[in-house]
Amino acid sequence: MKKIGKKIILGLSIGIIVFGGAVAFTEPGSEYDPLVSKSYVEMKIEQLKNYIDQKFSGSPSSVVEGAWVVVEVPKGKSLICYGGTEIILRAGRATAISIVKNGIENGVTDITAGRDLKMDEEILENHLLIIPRTDSRGAYAVSDTFWLVKGEYEIKE
Repeated sequence: MKKIGKKIILGLSIGIIVFGGAVAFTEPGSEYDPLVSKSYVEMKIEQLKNYIDQKFSGSPSSVVEGAWVVVEVPKGKSLICYGGTEIILRAGRATAISIVKNGIENGVTDITAGRDLKMDEEILENHLLIIPRTDSRGAYAVSDTFWLVKGEYEIKE
């Protein structure tokens, strides 16, 4: 009985010594003892500020990638879109702006109707339109309009 008690005490003592040594000799800042300094936190905050500034600086068409934004286009102005931009007319009246290349008119793709809209053709509300290329295609606002836009665009006279 005394031998078993001594073995248990010896085992516990060795365990405590090993555990205590591991805790005492871990390096501050290692994965076992993470340490973050004030300067490190300030550096990360500055990096985050710079990242946000880069994403949201520039033209009014800067958006979070893949997000729909509401865009107001006043009467008489044009919504010119870059390739791959998706637009939906939510309110107002607008007509398509297409281009002629090599004698062929290239329109704005109306996904909802399943066809191309040619120059000055009326755009129907709530139809999903896709601009296939960056070549000055888009929409002309016949009245004040509101759009949902996903992608890059410019509002021009």
